[in-house]
Amino acid sequence: MPEGPTLAQLGEGELIRRLGAFAPPGQFDDDAALLGAAQLGAHPAGDPPLVLNTDVLVEDVHFSAATMGAADVGWRAAAANLSDLAAMGCRGAVGITVALVAPGDTPWAWVEGAYGGMTQLLAAHGGVLLGGDCSGGRQRLLAVTALGRLPAGGGPIRRGDGRPGDVVVSTGAHGLSRLGLALLRGEALPDLPASGRERAIRAHRRPVPRFDAVAALGACRPAALDWRVAGCDSSDGLAAAASCLAAASGCTALLFREALPLAAELEGQDTGEDWCLWGGEDFELVLAVEPTWAEALVERLAGARRIGRLVEPQPCGALGWAEGGDPVAPPAAAFRHFG
Repeated sequence: MPEGPTLAQLGEGELIRRLGAFAPPGQFDDDAALLGAAQLGAHPAGDPPLVLNTDVLVEDVHFSAATMGAADVGWRAAAANLSDLAAMGCRGAVGITVALVAPGDTPWAWVEGAYGGMTQLLAAHGGVLLGGDCSGGRQRLLAVTALGRLPAGGGPIRRGDGRPGDVVVSTGAHGLSRLGLALLRGEALPDLPASGRERAIRAHRRPVPRFDAVAALGACRPAALDWRVAGCDSSDGLAAAASCLAAASGCTALLFREALPLAAELEGQDTGEDWCLWGGEDFELVLAVEPTWAEALVERLAGARRIGRLVEPQPCGALGWAEGGDPVAPPAAAFRHFG
């Protein structure tokens, strides 16, 4: 029997904290790694810092043949990585490398489809396929490493750069990807118009990295303000993202219940609030910025919404409701990486 806790007992957050002991201090604190001298603010003249990220999609954990085809798997694998670049402040990607693991009986058509989906995503949102590796294994797996560069005149988005008084902004609606998954699984749901079903399924199969939101953020920065933005993407869920940036910033995030960015298709559904907060895989950005900057961003970026604020640490922990201060508690069925 192994000594000490299992990965399931540790959970993803504690596992990442422990793995961080093998790296320089703070290296595991953000969505991706910054490579360059200007890691704490706007970069000086010269080449902007590089941003490096790795993400893994595993069959029957992150994707299933029952809910998406090979091209969708490839698109999502690339989109997940490019989303992390956007969450660090990039406005595009340089490119990606891909490591493929698959059983020997995997049809070439599946591999061709997956790589085709990745290149479709890159063609639409920037970057090229730079190379990679392949190996046999018991289940299909795509490990993608993405490389980006911070824009000239901008700066990084860091989880720990929030301050009390910042406004928490979501760049778009949440819960739609979880609804799409439910539709693909054939779960019992209230009737939706065909357009709503198609939108939800597309949100699940073909998410879009929000480079446009980063461009809007930079374009509307008030001239008097230095660059300071906290944030991360919402691939693990809106609540997890808000909690993560609040904890990293030494704050509490208080969410406005009446302002949750609930996807229109979830209005009136019993699961709506839970899926909005905890459904995951919406790949929006959750940002904490100075109030006048937040106001300018919401006016400039369609779909962006003020959803809360950062305050000094509260008894509710990293995440609570602005109305009453109660903790925002996850449902029993919230996703966990290790079961």
